[in-house]
Amino acid sequence: MSLTFLQLAEKVLAEQNRALSVDEIWQLALSADYVAQLNSTGKTPIHTLGSKLYGACKPGVESNFVSIGNRPKRFYLRSMETTVDTESIEEPPDEPVSLELKPLLEKELHPLMAYFAQSEFQAYCKTINHQKSSKSTYAQWTHPDMVGCFFPDMEPAARELSKALGSPKLRLYSFELKRHLTFQNLRESFFQAVSNSSWANEGYLCASKISADLDFRSELQRLSNSFGIGVIEFDLNDPDSTAILYQAKEHELDWNAINKLCEINTDFEVFLHRVRADLNNNEPRVEKYDRVETAEKIKEMLATAGKQS
Repeated sequence: MSLTFLQLAEKVLAEQNRALSVDEIWQLALSADYVAQLNSTGKTPIHTLGSKLYGACKPGVESNFVSIGNRPKRFYLRSMETTVDTESIEEPPDEPVSLELKPLLEKELHPLMAYFAQSEFQAYCKTINHQKSSKSTYAQWTHPDMVGCFFPDMEPAARELSKALGSPKLRLYSFELKRHLTFQNLRESFFQAVSNSSWANEGYLCASKISADLDFRSELQRLSNSFGIGVIEFDLNDPDSTAILYQAKEHELDWNAINKLCEINTDFEVFLHRVRADLNNNEPRVEKYDRVETAEKIKEMLATAGKQS
């Protein structure tokens, strides 16, 4: 009998009757030979397990799982709430590193975006290098900082029929990254995201610092509702606490925009070739996309970047 990732986690947690991290669940599943029963052929199954568990514990999601703590976050079953010892779970004694020492560059946020996209959307990301864009053709067309693709987890027969009918259920994402969002740069940043995301199924404007001013948040939400652009706020000290403030609206792919982006940027063209190849092979080549680091590694990278002069 095959197992899903959540079924695997449920078996391990029920047997251990205690809160466990993703790494602990995975190691115990390996020891019990449950991993061999997984209905998956992905290259990084532990990342998939983590993204499934984080998704199952998000607010508003009905599931059997509950999360607690950070660094690392641990999980237990809702049926264990009266028996699991949550009070003995202690956070590491060190204080979170403050990242106010130096404003981060937008490119230093890319690993955090790749991690969140994999965790939240199960999407693989690719950085788009602006320097590879042609300046002479379609100057009015711009492109996002990062793009992403979700590959559907389908049974082989359903996947083949989907491709035969010309309607594979993949999803393309566009991410525009900013260090901060305030009234000073809101209009320019937002409409840059609108322009850069017109081709995608979902487009997002993402920043590490977003003004908490009530009037600003009201205007940001109005723009999001009007144009269908989602907003993501990064948490630099805890990547797992990164959140979608406003959900993007789903759009049909704009093939004219996709075609023009291919003409002006070679990174985007290579990304589409990669997606097509992975769709034909029924499995994404994860090493061809931006590397997905662990949450701890990302915090180390951001802390190092914040200390540099």
